[in-house]
Amino acid sequence: MSGPHPGLALRMRNLAAGSRRASRVLARASTEQKDLALRAAAAAIPRHAPAILEANRADLAAAGGAGATEAFLDRLRLDAGRLDAIAAAIREVAALPDPVGRVTASWSRPNGLAVKKVRIPLGVVLMVYEARPNVTVEAAALCVKSGNACILRPGSDALATSLALGAAFADGLEAAGLPPEAAQVVPVADREATFELLALDDLIDLAIPRGGPGLIRAVAERSRVPVIKHYQGICHLFLDESAGEADSVAIAVNGKVQRPGTCNATECLLVHRAAAGRLLPAVGRALAAAQVELRCDPTSLAILSRAGVPCVAASEADYGREFLDRILAVRVVADLDGALAHIERHGSLHTEAIVTNDLAAARRFEREVEASAVVVNASTRFNDGGELGLGAEIGISTTKLHAFGPMGLEELTTQKYVVEGRGNVRT
Repeated sequence: MSGPHPGLALRMRNLAAGSRRASRVLARASTEQKDLALRAAAAAIPRHAPAILEANRADLAAAGGAGATEAFLDRLRLDAGRLDAIAAAIREVAALPDPVGRVTASWSRPNGLAVKKVRIPLGVVLMVYEARPNVTVEAAALCVKSGNACILRPGSDALATSLALGAAFADGLEAAGLPPEAAQVVPVADREATFELLALDDLIDLAIPRGGPGLIRAVAERSRVPVIKHYQGICHLFLDESAGEADSVAIAVNGKVQRPGTCNATECLLVHRAAAGRLLPAVGRALAAAQVELRCDPTSLAILSRAGVPCVAASEADYGREFLDRILAVRVVADLDGALAHIERHGSLHTEAIVTNDLAAARRFEREVEASAVVVNASTRFNDGGELGLGAEIGISTTKLHAFGPMGLEELTTQKYVVEGRGNVRT
């Protein structure tokens, strides 16, 4: 047994062993059975709503008493509308094509062998995440549809809410005759439970940490299980020389304000020097009207101050920072090259956007920016599984191995070779 908590280690091993057994059942389950489980789980959400919202109120009260920021509380908070959205996301996953068993390629060899590549589940997926209780059921839905068992490890701030959501999801599994161990919420707050699970590479196939730098670093450093990082979103919006004022205002405001506590919210505004005098006053006024604090480099500070737009001087630490709040770093860059250099230095491989009417600039931005999503003339907020047609997402991978960007059903599978012969032997 690992570590100084032998009782906890045994408890986590037993939990993971249950997930491993469930994964074998899920791998054999039909699409119809999995879809039945998801539709039943979606129907159970409103039935469990009183218990879920009561648990969420307790989590919010505890987090508020501990001094959590409003952005943190917004990520944690559930209400009737957000519960409806969670149920809708589960139904969307049920409606998606099942990737398991799909033949992605096939060919014949000169010796008569027939070869094909077939999608199969990963097995057992461990999700480690912070105060986003919606992840509990959305991750469970994606894992079940893709034939994987999942272990859901929320932060202690969201534990009561996640357990209540997990109870609703279990109703769906029971209705379809699937084992409850197919989607388990770790029922203890002790952070050592996470490290015990990360040591179980014989039972768990993949770990996905989703949260702040400290969480990601702790998981990556302590895990014996393969890790796909869902790292912070330091997302930039670049207003090119040819950008129109109306588009610049709308996209900048939406990217920062629509939901500032999310990983795909815009955190830094870059403006082409030749367009800064034309665009910054209008964009700055709209952002200030939305109560966004603008932290500016000397050039943008001078332009906005002359225009009467409230702003403050930025520190160098404000560039490359995920605020998750109504705060935006602003910098004027010389040109597209300057924007690309800034993004290369400060980006986190998450989402980068450009507003431009220059096709050559758009194509160069698409080609040269390294990020899981490159967006042209639209908000950074569109790097989202639902918005891109994947249904609910398990997160946005900033790791370029296996999956990069929103992880939907296909990204929760791998492929195996199936080789069919007629008594063939190798010579």
